[in-house]
Amino acid sequence: MSDRAANPKAISLYGPFAARAIWIVCGVTVAIFLIFLSSGRIRLSQAGVEVVGAFVYSAVISLPSIYLLTQVSFRYTVRFPRLVVLMQAGVLLCTSVVGSLLGDLVLVLVRIVPWGEYGFELRGSLPFAVVISLIFGLSISRFETLRYKFQAAQLELRTRQVEQERAYKLVAEARLSSLESRIHPHFLFNTLNSIAALIPSDPAHAEEIVGRLASLLRFSLNANHGGLVALRQEVKIVRDYLEIEKTRFAARLRYEIEVPEAMMDAKVPPLALQTIAENAVKHVVSRRAAGATIEILGSAEGNRVSLTVFDDGPGFSLDSIAPEHGLGNLMARMELLYGAAGQLEVAREEGKTAVRLRFPTGGA
Repeated sequence: MSDRAANPKAISLYGPFAARAIWIVCGVTVAIFLIFLSSGRIRLSQAGVEVVGAFVYSAVISLPSIYLLTQVSFRYTVRFPRLVVLMQAGVLLCTSVVGSLLGDLVLVLVRIVPWGEYGFELRGSLPFAVVISLIFGLSISRFETLRYKFQAAQLELRTRQVEQERAYKLVAEARLSSLESRIHPHFLFNTLNSIAALIPSDPAHAEEIVGRLASLLRFSLNANHGGLVALRQEVKIVRDYLEIEKTRFAARLRYEIEVPEAMMDAKVPPLALQTIAENAVKHVVSRRAAGATIEILGSAEGNRVSLTVFDDGPGFSLDSIAPEHGLGNLMARMELLYGAAGQLEVAREEGKTAVRLRFPTGGA
């Protein structure tokens, strides 16, 4: 988006200068001629001379007016919105006076007006030139302002639509990635095998894991497109996921979730915490004979939400994360939803890896 379109300062004439000048000069010429003709000041036999005269006045007044109005409007409309009309009127007053002096001189040089009648012609043309300049100049400026504001609004709307569509795509990719990991043969095989092993000894627990698996699959399919979900719902999904994985890793997977009840209604990107927890299970718990402890902590920092996932792993750098990776997708979604106000950070704290999300409580 260009500066002029994004910030519709232009109360005067943008676009190609030559094209604007041609239609404005011609339009004003015709208007002046029709005004003279309808007022009875000229006869049709004088039409040629009067058209030439109107064209000369229009050219010497309109061309500098177009240029100066553009500069004044572009520079001062935003800075002095209430004074810019007075500035434009001042520009038009100056250009009409100077233009009348120059126009009458041109008419004298081409012998349309005799030398001795220069002062008389100036006295007759100057008031008319000032009035016409103010009427046409301010009217065209206002029209251009409205037109460019409308174009800027359309462009901003299209830009937002593109960003929203990108957000939808990223969330869809996150949902598909999450669903893919859920229905991945290894995940399903391990989960179903764990359920089968539990049925004889602990059928109630087996039934509970089936319910958690169904809940996880349902959430992966129905995550709100491009929107946010309640932290309460996200915490439940993370707990379901970790409980499912705990049937596989048993004592090797230890986890704690400490999120204040007062934060549970905060809105978060869907599958955000789950993506980070899944990354810890895949790359830390599954690769260590002793397993690992995953801690999920939530805190409020003024009007911001802070969610941190700790694990016992050696850590990693976000620079090494590919865009198609779950964390890469999460970073892209955070940028779209919150811009610079949203952060995804990785740090080492007290010998643990901390993956932290920070974002405003009010959403995007």
